[in-house]
Amino acid sequence: MTVMDHSSVHVPSRLRAISTGIGESTNEFRECRHPAVREVMRMQPDSSMTNPCDGVVVWSPVKSLWWTAHALIAVIGGFITFEPTAVMFSGVLTMVTLCLGHSVGLHRLLIHRSFECVRWWESVLVHLGTVVGMGGPLRMLYAHDIRDWAQRHPRCHPFFIDQRPWWRDLFWQLHCEMRLTHPPRFTIETAVARDPVYCWMQRTWMLQQVPWAVLAHWLGGWPFVIWGISVRIVISLIGHSLVGYFAHNCGSRHWDLEGHAVQGFNVPGISLLTMGESWHNNHHAFPGSARLGLRFSEFDPGWWALRAMQTFGLVWNLKQPEDLPERPERHWLPATRPRS
Repeated sequence: MTVMDHSSVHVPSRLRAISTGIGESTNEFRECRHPAVREVMRMQPDSSMTNPCDGVVVWSPVKSLWWTAHALIAVIGGFITFEPTAVMFSGVLTMVTLCLGHSVGLHRLLIHRSFECVRWWESVLVHLGTVVGMGGPLRMLYAHDIRDWAQRHPRCHPFFIDQRPWWRDLFWQLHCEMRLTHPPRFTIETAVARDPVYCWMQRTWMLQQVPWAVLAHWLGGWPFVIWGISVRIVISLIGHSLVGYFAHNCGSRHWDLEGHAVQGFNVPGISLLTMGESWHNNHHAFPGSARLGLRFSEFDPGWWALRAMQTFGLVWNLKQPEDLPERPERHWLPATRPRS
């Protein structure tokens, strides 16, 4: 087993930490510790002090400089090189990487293992997810699981639950990272941690853009490179952060998760743009389901893509809510109204 703990990443002492008062009293600390949280199997208590409340938000140089560099290129270069064909190329590549890569490859497959897949095709899907520009596959596992683990406690640090003003939350997600005082132990399953392809993608996650930049330049020169790489990355990262904020603050709910620090909401108006990820209340209720839009009217492009792949024998054993075990904290809400 390979253990990948975020505390192993060096953070210079000169960096300014943003802290909150959560978890300072004994009662608050007890609320933060939840012995029943076992569903995020990669996260396990490291000691009796392990909790998702105590910690600080710090500036992340790699995350911040990566996004800032692409933002500058996107704003300046995008204005100079604007042309309709470059915008169309960027739009198509954005949809492909977000749908097949981020939603299907990283979220539904690598993180939740909600379906099985041909090995070489799994590598393609995870590569496309890495090209979105949020980080390597192993880092994405950690970033997702630490958030899920924290949210399944009665209380957790605000960094994990998107409850601050949207601009503060956006800044945190694009430029900062969380340093828990007593973090859980993060253990990646051996098959993933020792996979040479995943390890290579993790080491070279920024360089995964290079083949696509070469292709873009061959197709349309520098306008295609700037719009297909930098503009796409900036839009994808901002969109991901904003969708996370809205999906935890507004919309409708069919399910309530008792004892969780935050609830997910279904936001139907952006389901197509998010490839089905905006059905977040459904996902909170059934995290292991490959299908996020559970009703006919809940559009889920990621699910449509999976069904198409299933037809060609690329994926199988697509899990749906009826295939998952019962969760005692999950309760049906028959008459919930949208929250604005």
